[in-house]
Amino acid sequence: MAAAPRTAAVADASDAAGTADASGTAEVSAAAPATCADPEASLRPGDGADGPAVQRIKNRGRLIAGVDQDSFRWGYRNPSTGELSGFDIDLARAIAKDILGDADKVIFLAIPTSQRIPALEKGKVDLIARTMSITCDRIRQVAFSTAYFVAGQQILAPRGSSVTAFDDSLKGKKVCAAKGATAESKMREQPHGARLVTVPNQLDCLVRLQLGQVDAVLTDNALGAGLAAQDPSVQLVGKPFTTDPYGVAMNLKDVDLVRRVNKVLDDYRSGGGDSPWMRAYTKWLAADLKGYTAPPAPKYRD
Repeated sequence: MAAAPRTAAVADASDAAGTADASGTAEVSAAAPATCADPEASLRPGDGADGPAVQRIKNRGRLIAGVDQDSFRWGYRNPSTGELSGFDIDLARAIAKDILGDADKVIFLAIPTSQRIPALEKGKVDLIARTMSITCDRIRQVAFSTAYFVAGQQILAPRGSSVTAFDDSLKGKKVCAAKGATAESKMREQPHGARLVTVPNQLDCLVRLQLGQVDAVLTDNALGAGLAAQDPSVQLVGKPFTTDPYGVAMNLKDVDLVRRVNKVLDDYRSGGGDSPWMRAYTKWLAADLKGYTAPPAPKYRD
């Protein structure tokens, strides 16, 4: 019987990172592009040979995936089963199945938004599958897969609120964003006269909105749709004003793992309307986040 997936605080997984062999060392710089002409462009899928990062996962017998446990539809704890569920959870399982032959051979480690990059840098996880946008700043710190979803920043506000979009209707208001999220950066760049309030996770913003401690939330529309599904007294207003591709994040040194994950994503996209990606979208997201007919096409830089 396969071992059940676990969510646990785990010891440093970088027993882990080890020292790359000559070919791995030669590729390290390829994981972090010198420029940011197109941050979505990743490394092409590999030839299937195991490099040091994939081998350490096989030696351990478990993939360690950093995920969310508070984002409805993406990574959340199912109240009926107590298990982590969602679009990102299914993707992490698909990666575990490809590498280890068993979708249950994964340890889920719940990571706050602000700790995603530190968790990779310190070797606490093999990868992060947690609605993480690919940005120019981040690709200098971590390596990303090709994009597996594209979202956009949008305002979440109570129904009947005078806040109507990411515009001057925010003047004098308190706006919540998760610390370390793209939304925090956008609010600091263009506050529209609002006061920024940061919290560890997106769900904390919803709680503050419900308590009247903030007037609006800035978040990805993909996450905002999940928050609105949990509380019909709030809604997304205005239109998305950014393009935020989500990628699986990995340590810059783990070049072979980046290529392996991109192979998994190629398979995940394949099959048209019956692809694993479309099945996951239909299962988790379609009810609240309509209009997606296909996954984003991969972009490569090599």
